[in-house]
Amino acid sequence: MISRIARGLFQLNSVPCLRAMTGTTPVVRQTAVYGAVCRPFSSSLARWHGHIRKPNPGEELHATFILKDGTQKTFDVCDGDTLLDVAQAHNLDMEGACGGSCACSTCHVIVDPDYYDALPEPDDDENDMLDLAYGLTETSRLGCQIKMSKDIDGIRVALPAMTRNVNASDFS
Repeated sequence: MISRIARGLFQLNSVPCLRAMTGTTPVVRQTAVYGAVCRPFSSSLARWHGHIRKPNPGEELHATFILKDGTQKTFDVCDGDTLLDVAQAHNLDMEGACGGSCACSTCHVIVDPDYYDALPEPDDDENDMLDLAYGLTETSRLGCQIKMSKDIDGIRVALPAMTRNVNASDFS
């Protein structure tokens, strides 16, 4: 039985599938031997956590981080980048233990009051995580939930003196 399957995989019917994946032949869908379906290859832009793209000239937004020692670092960012991604891309001390999924408070930032009202209201998940943050203030937010936009161009955020990484296993 295995030899029949192996022969079927390497027959000529699989060649159009390879062409579809490499883009040399515009094949929308091709059925190979034994009912396997070959789907066309998609080459969309990959967005990995912590990696941001460089903004196009004239389209850059600005975000300033005030570090624990008081120094300020300003970065050019793109519309849609999160503050967590920006901080990690520039090796700032922001952990983001959950990978930006709003399941921890290690990307806690303190937003400058001039920009806080321009941000969308935090949802229930973010408020729950903020309750676990060390040094919570009236303008505290999670960096993974703040997406850059023209409304908050020039935003200033301070990194708290320390963060607390609370896991679900801490409660068992």
